[in-house]
Amino acid sequence: MLNTETPSRQHADLDLYPVGDLVNAFIDDQGQAIGAVRAAAPQIAAAVEAAVPRLAAGGRLIYVGAGTSGRLGLLDSVELHPTFSWPRERAVALLAGGASALYEAVEGAEDDRERGSADVLAAGVGPLDVVLLLAASGVTPYVMGALRAARAAGALTVGLCNNPQAPITLAAEIGITLDTGQEVISGSTRLKAGTSQKIALNTLSSAIMVRLHKVHGNLMVDLKPTNAKLIGRAITLTMLVTGADHQAARGALDASGFQVKVAIVSLSRRISIAEAQARLAAAGGSLRRALDD
Repeated sequence: MLNTETPSRQHADLDLYPVGDLVNAFIDDQGQAIGAVRAAAPQIAAAVEAAVPRLAAGGRLIYVGAGTSGRLGLLDSVELHPTFSWPRERAVALLAGGASALYEAVEGAEDDRERGSADVLAAGVGPLDVVLLLAASGVTPYVMGALRAARAAGALTVGLCNNPQAPITLAAEIGITLDTGQEVISGSTRLKAGTSQKIALNTLSSAIMVRLHKVHGNLMVDLKPTNAKLIGRAITLTMLVTGADHQAARGALDASGFQVKVAIVSLSRRISIAEAQARLAAAGGSLRRALDD
């Protein structure tokens, strides 16, 4: 029996716990997710190193999963655009059962290996793409089918699962095992297995974006201001880096189409927006290099 499916001996009488003890059991167990991700840090780092050159050359991040794992992949994919201005078309989520599976289970979808292969082919996966294959069990047929097709297409494949020596991590080019063991509620991998996947995805995609010059220091300088909160954040970031006042920061942002890095270079170097854009392009999008050169 898979570790993620094995009943936990620690909480055999879970249904008899007082509410306070019940809540503490869930919280304490979730803490193990952090340790599982920390143990996989070398493999996560290897995935970042391998992914960055492909993505810098125009590749896409493609997330593949079923159930909770698929929804976590989708969540990570949609957050990349507002956070890092990552193009929406370059963050693709393939979910077993399609879009409707986001809201309710689609019977048998995760068991369809051929559908997984077909979805990867339909997405036009190629050698520059990075395919993240997510499955708590490590054996989900839909994800295994997608893995087979992604490898055949020459994409970088990164398998993430919660059971040691699982087929998905063994067959992927880079395997990331998040060994979270048994769940408090037997087999309910939406608990700490899901938490560990969320931490791993946050870490992986954020580290990739840092390496792609989407962050200056620890500042989110490539955000896409799609609402009032993010517009305010863009102004604050521009003021913080340049020392400009609110009016000057807002003016530079308006002139640049709210490209924070461009506004910062323009104000810092006292050059036009067009010159700032050219300077950033010459620096490969690195704000640090554009300011230092």
